[in-house]
Amino acid sequence: MSGSDTTPLVQARGIVKRYGPTVALADGRLTVLPGESHALVGRNGAGKSTLVAVLTGLQAPDEGEVRFDGESAPALTDRDAWRRKVACVYQKPTVVPELTVAENLFINRQPTGRGRLISWRRLRQQAADLLDTWDVRVDPEARTRELKVEERQMVEIVRALSFGARFIVLDEPTAQLDNREIERLFTRMRALQDSGVTFLFISHHLQEVYEVCQTVTVLRDARWITTAPVAGLSRPALVEAMAGESVPEHERGHAYDADAVGIPVVLDARGLTSEAYAHVDLTVRGGEVVGLAGSSGSGKIELAETFAGLHTPTGGTAELDGRKLPFGDVRAALGAGVGCVPRDRHEQGLVAGMTVGDNATMSVLDRLGRFGFVSTDTRRGVAGGLIERLGIHTEGPDQPVADLSGGNAQKVVMARALASDPRLLVLINPTAGVDVKSKESLLARMDNAREDGTAVLVVSDELDDLRRCDRVLVLFHGRVVAEHPAGWRDHELIASIEGVDHG
Repeated sequence: MSGSDTTPLVQARGIVKRYGPTVALADGRLTVLPGESHALVGRNGAGKSTLVAVLTGLQAPDEGEVRFDGESAPALTDRDAWRRKVACVYQKPTVVPELTVAENLFINRQPTGRGRLISWRRLRQQAADLLDTWDVRVDPEARTRELKVEERQMVEIVRALSFGARFIVLDEPTAQLDNREIERLFTRMRALQDSGVTFLFISHHLQEVYEVCQTVTVLRDARWITTAPVAGLSRPALVEAMAGESVPEHERGHAYDADAVGIPVVLDARGLTSEAYAHVDLTVRGGEVVGLAGSSGSGKIELAETFAGLHTPTGGTAELDGRKLPFGDVRAALGAGVGCVPRDRHEQGLVAGMTVGDNATMSVLDRLGRFGFVSTDTRRGVAGGLIERLGIHTEGPDQPVADLSGGNAQKVVMARALASDPRLLVLINPTAGVDVKSKESLLARMDNAREDGTAVLVVSDELDDLRRCDRVLVLFHGRVVAEHPAGWRDHELIASIEGVDHG
């Protein structure tokens, strides 16, 4: 490594990245010194992934510069030069499961012998030497699919080091690990640090930052907020940096008397368990809005999708108005009284080739006519009413839904969810990617559903969505770990989401 120890190994300054009208990063900054583990934290949408894409040469910044060891970053097209500088180990392994460890380590650069044929003996020997150099105890001839998750991660790290990179980005590396595996990963990280490897550690679990990192950089709302030594930064101060200003009390959700006389439980779930969540008990009463919060791997979306018929849990039960809720069948869930705004309006929420009116009414065709025959006038009338109720800006029910803006397209998805007068309304990231005016309109519809006595379950990464809830349940590694009644402070909720206030 050239330069002195005071020369940053990696430095990013003034990074700006836009995707069309969306500013993904307005002021990205990062200075990582050689041999440290440097944490990059921020809530979903803070700009972490965009900064990593720029740091690893996957995206060119619109403004700003990246330097490695004092020198300008390579040209985007020079992939070999980037591989010698930096590598990213993602949450989902990129190794090929059917190949051996040795084959994965030297994929597309296997040593050759006579006639340019692969020399398997040399391949095994080079792999064994490489693993030995970095003290990684994995059998080079083992099939990669047979390895534990953290062993696969170590294979990816060693592969990156073999190119000459000494800067490794670990993106949510502990998401699929249990406590013992996490401790083993951290032990390996410390040993590699002692050998001159530098890490950028991205995690939603702040206690891990305190365990394994020396420095932390916080991003919020696509901007750099602070960089500080971990040892000198209290957890409340770190959460406050991530959360920003608290919202005034008068903007918070209203208190809901959960024990109010005569308000029945609409949704009652007991012991729900699947690969994504475990032993979840959950109730939602009529006219109550319950939020589900958590980081990206918390299981919150899978839990909500279970009630909408998209998944079948491996254990537990759920009842809607005292009747067993059908799992794994979207149509049956709709028939049982569940309306849903899914997480991806393009993939799950809309049929792009159909009109606004057809999309808004497709869930209630059986109510509009006998044997599936629906008069055009009837459908247009129902669709027109929905368009008016939600303030959808369209030329009319016959306009192709593909022509609508993101906010209006989401309103169509909401219209269809409400068309069946559901007893339970499941909203998954209902305001993601929509403009401020549409967001307010969508949240107003949620309030109207509450006033109609509908039970509402909201999954969101947006604090403004969750603020409208009567209470918010926080999931962490698939378990409900906290419940916050209306009136919570931003830093309190974020502390629960990031795993600071529980074990």
